[in-house]
Amino acid sequence: MDDLAQSERTTLASPAYAVDMIANLGRVTLDWRHKAIPATFQGQSAAEFTSGDVELSQLQTPLLTLDLTAMTHNLKQISAWGSARGVLLSPHGTTTMAPQLWAEQLERGAWGITLANYAQMRVAHAHGIARVLLPNTLSDPRAIAWVSSVTGDDFEVVSWVDSLQSVELLEATLTRLAASMESTPTPLRVMVELGGSVGRTGARTINEVLDISRAVAASTHLILVGIGGYEGTPAHGADEAALQTVRDYLVQMFKAHKLILASGHYAAGANLILSTGGRASFEDVASMLSPAIDAGTGAGGRRIDVLIRSGDYLVHDDRFHRGISHFARQRIAPFRAAMHGWARVVSQPEAGLALLDGGKRDFPFDEGLPEPEMIGPDLGSKMTELVGASIVTQYDQHSFLRFDPATTTVKVGDVIRLGLSHPCTAFDKWSLIPVLEDAVEDQRVVSLVHTFF
Repeated sequence: MDDLAQSERTTLASPAYAVDMIANLGRVTLDWRHKAIPATFQGQSAAEFTSGDVELSQLQTPLLTLDLTAMTHNLKQISAWGSARGVLLSPHGTTTMAPQLWAEQLERGAWGITLANYAQMRVAHAHGIARVLLPNTLSDPRAIAWVSSVTGDDFEVVSWVDSLQSVELLEATLTRLAASMESTPTPLRVMVELGGSVGRTGARTINEVLDISRAVAASTHLILVGIGGYEGTPAHGADEAALQTVRDYLVQMFKAHKLILASGHYAAGANLILSTGGRASFEDVASMLSPAIDAGTGAGGRRIDVLIRSGDYLVHDDRFHRGISHFARQRIAPFRAAMHGWARVVSQPEAGLALLDGGKRDFPFDEGLPEPEMIGPDLGSKMTELVGASIVTQYDQHSFLRFDPATTTVKVGDVIRLGLSHPCTAFDKWSLIPVLEDAVEDQRVVSLVHTFF
């Protein structure tokens, strides 16, 4: 958008993000590009829209909304937990790709924002995000050159390496870059990734980790600052067997860290990071990796941080993450679902079947189909619990609602509130998402979240 065009080298207005760039999102003009906003509001700025006491009832279906009360609860919950355990958080910004929400997470003490690729890092840099963790290997020469060119006091990137080939690629690319420049490119800060025997990416054995760390230590343009990994691949759940798999993985990570430390491969004087996903295993990560924090004296007195990257906690959900969340399993002030789908009945071709006006293009489906929760005659109207109904399949633009017509009445025009699963594949379907003060008690639209996928 022309009114938001600025140099990628945004000047930081705060230590964590560029306040001016976040504020500028309020200047975006609402129009046909924003499917969440009815035509009646076309031409207003985002800031004008949210200052006019707009209610849920004035919006349209299909719709995705966020719940401010629930998100605030979730932010407080994770911040309190991290402070109590001495664990830092670098939430997956890939979940939302929403700089406004990244700013809220940083305000609550997040170490930085975790992203997945070059394009996402450019979004972060444009909005002044000061620190990015990239749990992937930089392999595109253009991405490597860009990261080296923008890294400095206002922007820090820590990426990963998981093979000798990745180290060689980075070193060769930066060496060629140095030859074409009058000055030496900024060294890249990297962590070695342990994938384990059934990992996604990452070195498969501790010996490979040591070989990689040795190669980084011998390089000219790389600085080794930690070890990272993702425990979710071998344990995609929260049953005892899955959690034990996570614990076994964490044991191997801690062992690898100590061996790298003893070998002297970490960069001299650098503060160190041990990072995992931690989505379903907050307490295991804290209890099994936190001894590294206390071992700082054995690392020359430098700081050692344990960093988890869970990003789903902010929005949470009504299915998959609700089931694996540590707080829910322990019944300790669980996270609250802060996203809801709203869809309208457009057809009843047979008894017990209703077709809704939202489908795969509107709501996530990869970790479970939406759950019908409430029904009412219109958006913003009084709703009642929808019992015994389910979404049985989805097409691109429709969801199939099955119900018992003997006990449940569903009419064309009725609105169904849907519980959703997996925020990572909800946000990418919406460029603009209305935020309600509360999805039940106070349905005023208090802000609009902009996404950049």
